[in-house]
Amino acid sequence: MSDRDRKPPFRRGGGKPFEKERKFARPPGRRDRETSSDGPAILYGWHTVSAALANPERRIRKLFLTENAARRLADENIDTRVAPEIVRPNAIDQRLGPDAVHQGLLAEVDPLPSPDIDTLPQNGIVLVLDQITDPHNVGAIMRSAAAFAVKAIVTTARHSPEATGVLAKSASGALELVPLVTVQNLARALTELNDRGFLTVGLDSEGTEDLAAVPLQQPLALVLGAEGKGLRQLTRETCRAVARLDMPGEIKSLNVSNAAVLALYIGASRLGLMK
Repeated sequence: MSDRDRKPPFRRGGGKPFEKERKFARPPGRRDRETSSDGPAILYGWHTVSAALANPERRIRKLFLTENAARRLADENIDTRVAPEIVRPNAIDQRLGPDAVHQGLLAEVDPLPSPDIDTLPQNGIVLVLDQITDPHNVGAIMRSAAAFAVKAIVTTARHSPEATGVLAKSASGALELVPLVTVQNLARALTELNDRGFLTVGLDSEGTEDLAAVPLQQPLALVLGAEGKGLRQLTRETCRAVARLDMPGEIKSLNVSNAAVLALYIGASRLGLMK
């Protein structure tokens, strides 16, 4: 039988045949591949990559799979949309570093567009992040935001991690579900939210009252500050209210991603969004 007559491995209906394995060139610089905004976003891991493949608004540039990952995608009838390159697991390890849990999937994709503040729906909840720089925390916040059907996350272009690599992995597919609004000036963005009828509530341990006691209304914007620093002064002054999260235990402060979950639960419950 000639090579032309052979069937490509793992081919599925509507998909493209996988290309032969090639070796990655060792990338320069940081191994976590946090790229600049004009470069591709790097996604890895099963939930992250499969969610990107399912998002028609996400342009896939390149897709690298191990044989096991390719077989799993085929078994679950997930369209790869581009012809993947089959590689060995250690080739992806070399690209990402040995500590990255990639599960045999790596994709180079175009970043998703950032919506404008004035396009946000005037119902539900929006999260605003004030210079939270840890990609693990931002990714975890995005995952929680997707669970609570948050309309968008507003963050600054500077002093924020890019939506790639570790953040995308921590978000576990939420990048495809929650719009990420990037602004140049957070105080100006909060002012615009105020003008559009949002109730902007900053979360701070020194808040005047418990969030559970604040009269909440839609649309609601919950504003979270970085661990340690908290909300910046101008951010606090621009919010319509500043509230704290009261807890009965000895420890009164939470990791910012945990605080986000608690605030979202309180907000969604009080606004009747848990139905």
